[in-house]
Amino acid sequence: MKKRWMVIASCVLATSLMAGSAFAKSETNNANEGKSDKVKVNVDLKVNAKLDVTVTSDTYGNQGHNGYKGLLNAINNVKDKPAGAVIADLLLTKYETQLTAEMKAELEAIKEKDAALSEFADLLDRTGSVTDAVYVQKEAIIANVTNLDSYKKLGKLYDKLGKKGVKLYVNGEEPTFEVAPFIREGNTLVPFRAISEALKATVTWNEEERSVTVTRGGITVKLFIDSKTATVNGNEVTLEVPAAIENGSTVVPVRFVSEALKAAVKWESETQSVVIYED
Repeated sequence: MKKRWMVIASCVLATSLMAGSAFAKSETNNANEGKSDKVKVNVDLKVNAKLDVTVTSDTYGNQGHNGYKGLLNAINNVKDKPAGAVIADLLLTKYETQLTAEMKAELEAIKEKDAALSEFADLLDRTGSVTDAVYVQKEAIIANVTNLDSYKKLGKLYDKLGKKGVKLYVNGEEPTFEVAPFIREGNTLVPFRAISEALKATVTWNEEERSVTVTRGGITVKLFIDSKTATVNGNEVTLEVPAAIENGSTVVPVRFVSEALKAAVKWESETQSVVIYED
């Protein structure tokens, strides 16, 4: 999946660098004709059902230190743009042994920068590559699980693909579940086992009591099916809506359970996204 969007990223990177190179050439010629650009990129574009891109140059070829230095020059111009994440990845994978610890740390920060990845997803979306945009936007979320705007962007991309309804994310990931999350009486209910396992909690079911118990980090939460009474470490708590069984799966009010287990819970109303992450 990552390789797929990295290929498309190369397309954007090449286009970006061509524009930057042309600008640099214009500036250089005005100041001192005869000097050549430091970075030259030749792009071979083939348009069929999809866009295939081959990038060849001294910068991106197998030219040893020429390629290494070319990439270092290039990243100074685009490190705050989507292309920066692509170049950072190339440097870290192809020239790791030639990088200092300080350089590696800086490149890792650029590579994982959620804003750059999110901007890249926007570019893909505008060119009609919505599915690829989804993959990249997921990477942006993983880079910063607390950024609610990233989830909103992903939700809007999902809407374009026809994926409607309440969406659930735990620590940036989308847990699998048999019953989709839904809203009841203003509260979002989610599959109990899916959210608990995503938070690496232990779940047990008591058939006689018709109760479900989750334990995590010294905290024990117990809910009773069709009852607004729950307990947290033995202390009774009143819920706004009770736990229930839907199509064979136990669903619970997500905010109560998540906060009881000391996880942050955010609600992105525009795309109906439930965002849970550990503080």
